Amino acid sequence: MKTPPILLLSAVVISGILAACTSGPALPLPTVTHVDLSRYAGKWYEVARLPNPFQRDDSNATAEYSVQQDGKVRVINTEYRPDGSTHVAEGSATAVEDGSNSRLRVKFKGLAALAPVPKGGNYWIIRLESDYSTVMVGTPNRKYLWILSRQPFPPQAVMAKYLRAAEVLGFDTGKLRRAAWKNGTPTT
Repeated sequence: MKTPPILLLSAVVISGILAACTSGPALPLPTVTHVDLSRYAGKWYEVARLPNPFQRDDSNATAEYSVQQDGKVRVINTEYRPDGSTHVAEGSATAVEDGSNSRLRVKFKGLAALAPVPKGGNYWIIRLESDYSTVMVGTPNRKYLWILSRQPFPPQAVMAKYLRAAEVLGFDTGKLRRAAWKNGTPTT
């Protein structure tokens, strides 16, 4: 059976995107000292993100993490689209072997499984509130950034602090897309 050209093209594009996560600015991107994955588990609302090719610009998203018996983290990302439809991406994450759990190697199912994941991880936890209520995740090349919260609207002061931190770390905060939530459900 011959592989359709669109699938081959998609695999090449995804591979290129993920490979680009390993190159970037000369200044290293710091991560938090330690992440307790059992506290990190649960539902997160995306409150802001840099545009990326695997999420529609007009959508909102949630991420749910659960620690499995083998130590891996199950990942379920749900994209909520303006027409009321959803798109779910399932995968798993493993911590980079440095003991901090702040750098994860996330791999999704389906066609995305063909893309290589950098040894140093493609999900870096850059900032995390001590109560695990808000987190900033990015890639070392500063092309991808997500700010997630346990609630659709984190306190303004917390959000301002995260936006300042992202800018100082070299992310293009002028391109951030803010999520539109109403009562925990997406709006357009």
